[in-house]
Amino acid sequence: MAQPLHPAHPVSDNSPTAARTPSVLLFAGAGLGALAVIGTLALWFHYGSQMFFEMIRSGFAACF
Repeated sequence: MAQPLHPAHPVSDNSPTAARTPSVLLFAGAGLGALAVIGTLALWFHYGSQMFFEMIRSGFAACF
């Protein structure tokens, strides 16, 4: 006999790490975003705006 697609009693994860996983992913994403912004600002101040935009343009040209 065919089983229903949705069980009558959904399975829930009550483990201690289940609630912590979304916040860990959020903090990891925020940390990577912050590193990208800091790296961008460091390159901007080191090379200046003209050189920075030229590096970005040449990087896109190399990819496409």
